[in-house]
Order: sequence, then structure tokens, then C-alpha cells
Amino acid sequence: MTRSRQDRVLAMLVRDGDWVTASSLADSIGVTPRSIRSYITALNARVAGGVVVESGPQGYRAGADSAAAVRVEDVGTPRDRLHRLVRSLLDAPEGIDVFETADAFFVSPATIDGDLARVRGLLGGTELSLERTASRARLRGTEMAQRRLLSRLAHDETDDGSFDLESLRRTLGERSVGAVAFGPFKDDLVAELTGLGYFVNEFGIGDVVMHIAIAADRISRGRALEVAHADDAPQRAQVGEILDRLTQRHLGVVLGSGDRQHLAALVLTRVVAPGATEPAALIRERIDPDVEAAVRDVVSRAAAEFLVDIDQEDFVLRLSLHVQNLKHRAQEQAWSRNPLTRSLKATYPMIFEVAVYIADALRGLLGIPLLDDEIAYIAMHVGGRLERSRRSAQALTATIVCPGYYELHELLRSSVDRSLGQSLDVVGVETRVDPDWASIDTDLILSTIAPPIVSDRIVHIQPFLTDADVDRVQAAAARVRRARRLARLRADLERYFDPAAFVRGFGDADEDAVIRRLGELLVAQGVIDEDYIDRTIEREKLSSTAFTDALAVPHAIGMTATRTAISIGIAEPSIAWGDGRVQVVAMVAFSESDRAAFQTVFEQLVEVFSERESVQRIVRRGTTFGAFLDELVAVVDG
Repeated sequence: MTRSRQDRVLAMLVRDGDWVTASSLADSIGVTPRSIRSYITALNARVAGGVVVESGPQGYRAGADSAAAVRVEDVGTPRDRLHRLVRSLLDAPEGIDVFETADAFFVSPATIDGDLARVRGLLGGTELSLERTASRARLRGTEMAQRRLLSRLAHDETDDGSFDLESLRRTLGERSVGAVAFGPFKDDLVAELTGLGYFVNEFGIGDVVMHIAIAADRISRGRALEVAHADDAPQRAQVGEILDRLTQRHLGVVLGSGDRQHLAALVLTRVVAPGATEPAALIRERIDPDVEAAVRDVVSRAAAEFLVDIDQEDFVLRLSLHVQNLKHRAQEQAWSRNPLTRSLKATYPMIFEVAVYIADALRGLLGIPLLDDEIAYIAMHVGGRLERSRRSAQALTATIVCPGYYELHELLRSSVDRSLGQSLDVVGVETRVDPDWASIDTDLILSTIAPPIVSDRIVHIQPFLTDADVDRVQAAAARVRRARRLARLRADLERYFDPAAFVRGFGDADEDAVIRRLGELLVAQGVIDEDYIDRTIEREKLSSTAFTDALAVPHAIGMTATRTAISIGIAEPSIAWGDGRVQVVAMVAFSESDRAAFQTVFEQLVEVFSERESVQRIVRRGTTFGAFLDELVAVVDG
């Protein structure tokens, strides 16, 4: 199920938190500005006397009552009726009577027939089937498959994959034993797991709590899981005892051995990780040697492919344990949701790309392609490992100018190191009142005296560093870094773009057709071959390359182009891509010799097209290749 267009508009406004024009919203949703205005009117009608969406000269933004509108239940809507129908089918092993159900729902039998057709659409890949005999309909399938269906319904009620108690209540029913406040249960579970020495993944704990609620509801209806096998694993037994104790305390439900095994496995494979002090030898004991060998191999290849510092023992072991848990989840199709997926993809596209590479290389081990949420967890592992080296690489050099008086310059240097040491490397101290300013070639100059020249590199600070000084230095450092990044980007883009590889307008073409059209332009120039286009389409199926609300960057895994080149397509109006819509498609072909440029081009191109106003300016004015490049350079130069 997809959220209504009204809900998508509201979700965008809540997420952005700023003014957005009707044209921008229309481009993102794929409708006309007039439709957007009608959606705004309908949204404001959701909360009587309230302001869900504010209107003004700059467009629209989320109002004071937007949160209340998001929480409004869709009682009586087709989605609400569909969920009620699924609950009825799950609660009735012998099936439901279509005519009796229509009377109970106050709709016609024909409407229920239509809803049953929608139920069949939900069952794809669930190991469930819908049987119909005369007026009676029933679900066939295992108890585990039925629980997965309930889980899917609960997730479909949320916008970002995070745990939502209200959506759970709508899915299970208000009177369900599982639809109670789970705050105390979750707090107690986290405390118990922390007491055992585990790190608890807060992004996954809500999802597991939802599964526990579903299990409690099904057990209360006499639908407990049967024991699959004898379990002698001490960790699962220990966690299972904790879960049984907490479900009895908070829900009044006793877990049987089958549910204890299942839920304990969910906890151990989804929400806990070894503590920071756990020795590597103990972590290795919990890892299948085949899994470790596969992860070690792919990490080594990823490090060489992307020139990133991830081939480290601690990283390999912890990622191996994560992949082993992921293998268990893949076998059960028990995927973990990640509310940070969208932001990780948009903010750290290169890190996400490394994660896609790792996930693709592990497909044989896992036996199934991974969803974006699971790839995002791998990206979090990669990002965590790269953070230290990234900060080191971003450190700027600085010279302190502080005329000597006793130990004043030494105290100042100590203060700068303490407050700014992570982002600045002080490589020199000038104690003269008349230093040779022209000879100082560091990225920044921190001076306690007024310089005779004006420069963006020079920051005036006090002899005793203040908080305001720290803020000014950090702002100057950020400007220097951004200027360098954009200067590199401008040079790279002008080198990699070509007037012959520019398209404006795709009509109603789908993703594959757009990729093939842009790819053929590069084939004609001898940059890539047809195989590269096919591999780009395959890469797109792994995880959408729509890294922002406006930009898709399709590309193949593997840097096999004869030279690095980019073909650009402008979609006016926007076109469907992945789960959203985009206005710019940049098909990138990287060559082996330009491996080092991958991160610069990839991340900075995404950064430019993350700014809504910049996107609109480039799209509206970029009617030709020359105009497009002029506007892009103007945006880059600020």
C-alpha cells in the first residue's frame, strides 16, 4: 500500500520544516500545482479549527497542528477497512462469510469482493494464500507467515519504518492484548539486555517490540508457535527467560518454548551487539568461519575498489557478526527496518554505495538481495569505521599569530588544541608583531592582532580563547572546506560533462528506458559498452540511486569505463524513480584511472542537488547543455 498524495505532501513539509513552493511540491509528487492547493485545503480540514499547513508568499510549510493531522486515524477509509478485513481473516481459522462481513462493515458484498482482491495483492511472497469457496474466504499458511503479514500491515501504517504505537493499535485492534503502552516493557527490556553487557540498537528495538506485541496478541488467541527444535544455546535461553518474565509482568501472557526461541532469536539477531570491551576472540567464537571468510574477502575488495580505510580486524569481526545475524534474518525474511535509511542515503551517498557493493558481493552467502533498510545498517558500520579517518583527512592546517608575552602564546595554542583539535592542526606559531603574512601558507591563520591584509583565511581571535572565537574559527574552517570541495567539483564536472550527452525531457519513460537512453549517448562516445548499461540496470534493482528528492545517479558496480564521463538528463515534468520522483538523472561511468575522483564527484553532485531552490533553478533555466552547465556552475560558486 502507498500513502495518499495528501499524506506525502504533509510528510514532505514536516520533514523539511521550511517554506516550500507549490511547484516544488508538485514536481516531487508528480501532480500539478493546482492539485497541491487542493491537497492543502483537504489537509487543513483534518483538524477542526487548526492549522495543519501554513500558506504564505513563499509557499507552504507545516503548521502547529501538523503532528495531530499525521496521527488522525483513517477510520472508514479503504486502507482501514482492508486492515480490518485482514484481521478478520487472521482471527478466523475457518474463514469468514463475505455477506456477514459486508453487513458488519456496513458496505456491499461487492466492496468486500474488491477488498479481497486487494488482500491477494498483499500476499505476494508471504507464503500465504487466499481461498474462496462460494461465500466463504479463508487464509491458508503457517502461523509465522500470518505474523509477518501483521508486521507488514503495521509498517505500512508508518512513514519512516520506525515503531509507532498508534499504527500497532490500528493493525491489531484497540482491544488486543498486544496494543498496550509498551514504554515500560521496552525500558525494562533495554535495562536487562544492557545489564548482560550488550549494546542495544535503539533503531531496531521498537521493531522487535512490535513483533513481541504481535506474538502476545496471537498467543492470547490460542495461536502460539510450535517448538521447532531443541535449543541448547545459552544466550537464547537467557534472553528467552527475560522475555517470558517481561511479557507476564506487562502483558499477562506466558510465552511457550516456541515463542521464547523465536523472540529471543529476533532480539539476538536484530537489536544487540557485543559490548565495547568484549575481546575479539570471544566475538570470533560466535561467528561461522565461512561467514567471516566471505566478509573478510569482500571488505578487502571494497577497500581497494573505493580507496577507503575499512580493511581493519575490528571492523571485519563486527561486520561479520552483523552479516551472520543478517543471514538468519534473510532465511526467515524477518527484515529490520531502519528509520535513518533515507537520511543516510542522501547525506552519505558514497558510504551507502560502499554498503551496496558489500551487500551485492554477499548475495550468494545470504541467498537473497537486501532491502535498503538492511543495506543502511551495513552503511552505518562502514560510516562508523570511516569517521575517524574522515575527520583526520578533513583537518585543516593553521598558524597562530600571537606576539610573545610570557607564556601567552603557549596558553593560546593549548586552548586551540583543546577546543579545535579535531578539525585543526596547528603547525606553526608566530610571536612577532610584524610577521611575514605572505609567507604563511596554512589553511587558516588565527591572529590576536589585526593583520594589514584582508583574507578569508585570517580569523581574529582573543589572546584568551572565547566561545565566540571558537565559533568563528569553526565557521571559517567550514567555508574553506566547502570552497575546496566545490572547486574540485566544478573542475571535475566541466571535465566529465559533454554537450553530446545531454537530454531534456523523457516523456513517460521508466527507469530502464531512461538509463538506456543516457547510456547509449556514452556508448556512442566509446566511453562504455552495452554490458555497462545492463549492469547499471542491475545495480538500480539492488537499491534505488535516487539519493535526493530530485536527483538519481545510476551507475554500474565496477569502474570499467574507458574514461570517466557523465550523461545528464533533465525531466520536466518529474519522472517516477524508485519510491519517489526525480527531475535530474546523472548517469555516471567511472574509469579505473579516476578511482580517486569517485568520492568527490559522487558526494558533491548529490550535495548540490540536495538544495531544493538550486534544483528548481537548474531545471527551469537549463533548457540547453550550455545553459544547464552555466546554472550548475553558478550554484556551485554560490
